[in-house]
Amino acid sequence: MALFMDVHDRVEGLTADAVAGAHAKDLEVQGRYGVDYRQYWFDEGSGKVFCLVDAPDAEAAAQVHREAHGLVADQLVPVQEG
Repeated sequence: MALFMDVHDRVEGLTADAVAGAHAKDLEVQGRYGVDYRQYWFDEGSGKVFCLVDAPDAEAAAQVHREAHGLVADQLVPVQEG
């Protein structure tokens, strides 16, 4: 498994409830792809969202978002825990 930080640069109409709902949908779908969306952070003012995800590869992580709610990340960056 690899660890990724995905970045959504501008989600229109972002609210705490909306991002929580999208995350819940990710959790429903992720098992089909061997993915674990671990945590997310967001800023309502800018519409930015960051998701920390364990996945076999970047495409599997993106596929979960695509299927769960359609909000595919603008960037998907491999990261290491410090």
